[in-house]
Amino acid sequence: MASKTKAKPASSGGEVLTYNKGTFRNSALVRQQTLAAYLFLLPALFFFVLFVVVPMVMCLVTSFFDYRMGKPLTFVGLDQYIKMFQDPTFLKALKNTFILVIVAVPTVTAFSLWVSSVVYQFSAFKRSFFRCIFYLPVVTGTVAVAVVWKWMFNKYTGLINYVLSATGVIDQNISWLGDERFALACIILILFTTSIGQPIVLYIAALGNVDPSLIDAAEVDGANNFQVFWHIKWPQIMPTTLYILVITTINTFQCYALIQLLTSGGPNHATDTIMYYIYYQAFKLNDYGYGDAMGVILALIIAVLSAIQFKVAGSGSGD
Repeated sequence: MASKTKAKPASSGGEVLTYNKGTFRNSALVRQQTLAAYLFLLPALFFFVLFVVVPMVMCLVTSFFDYRMGKPLTFVGLDQYIKMFQDPTFLKALKNTFILVIVAVPTVTAFSLWVSSVVYQFSAFKRSFFRCIFYLPVVTGTVAVAVVWKWMFNKYTGLINYVLSATGVIDQNISWLGDERFALACIILILFTTSIGQPIVLYIAALGNVDPSLIDAAEVDGANNFQVFWHIKWPQIMPTTLYILVITTINTFQCYALIQLLTSGGPNHATDTIMYYIYYQAFKLNDYGYGDAMGVILALIIAVLSAIQFKVAGSGSGD
């Protein structure tokens, strides 16, 4: 049934104003749906504010205080931040963290893209099988993964020393996690193996969404495999690449569990990262203000690097 339109009394200018009942009904329906949506979001929003936003604000505020267990809060201004950049252990942890990011992020992204390009050419059953294999380390508990790798790197009973000794590569066993020369490289290797599962799954899905008609047209025009990938596939999977870069960077900066379980920052701070040093200062030395200051710096670094990645990837995709 068509909605009725009624005329209002003429205005002072002699015009006749009309209104439509259907318009008001639609507006009321939109308001009801919007209210219902916010009510459904309210529980998640409440917990987000309570456990994410409020701690972030508290972290920023307490970074300007000398905040220690059992002692009153003392305002110190920027002293925590000045102390941070005069702390050789923090500078070493910052350096180690950047080494992890610089090595792990590009290698994880490039390797995942290469493996995905190969796996995508398989049949559906084989693709599912390899997706499952590569994703297993992601869903496996970090503690279980760390225990296995710790056994493999063990100086006396580890698999790696056994294989290298049996093949004549080394003359004597190496304490991989206890030697400053190798400890950080071992952490990078473990981080690499546990980080490639999600990017591979995402890249396979992204390659499946590439328009096949564009690929067929390019092949008809004589484009080779590299040209098809570079000019057709790469621009269309750029959003996925950007997501992988950002998420992998954040996860690498937040590397803590592997350090805690395998080396505890040793030997001689060779594997300290910012996240582990924050934990050490805040929960072992009870210097919460100093730990919060380092947390603020870490958040700023991640935000700046993420913005740069958005800018570079966005310009590279032609957006």
